[in-house]
Amino acid sequence: MKRVGFILKVKEEMMEDYIKHHANVWPEMLEALARSGWHNYSLFMKEDGMLFGYYETPVSHQAALDDMVAEEINAKWQEFMAPYFEGLDGLPADESMIVLKEVFHLD
Repeated sequence: MKRVGFILKVKEEMMEDYIKHHANVWPEMLEALARSGWHNYSLFMKEDGMLFGYYETPVSHQAALDDMVAEEINAKWQEFMAPYFEGLDGLPADESMIVLKEVFHLD
């Protein structure tokens, strides 16, 4: 499994709603993530809205992302969630992730 860590920035004034929506992610979206190889997916957020995400995948991040982009439900989710983020520059959040380089992993 490959481990992927990334960051995004949630608008501070929208953090509460963002958290509420992630307590009830659409079942179709959860199914699409699983089909696309996104396992052990977690999100963590600082008090200023800085979001750290982590997931594991049997394929590369790009392959897992490409599989999600091909899912119709993903386009709907990305459109729904877009107003919550800063700095997307017109791209969906999943295509705007700043992927972090893994520098250590305790096996």
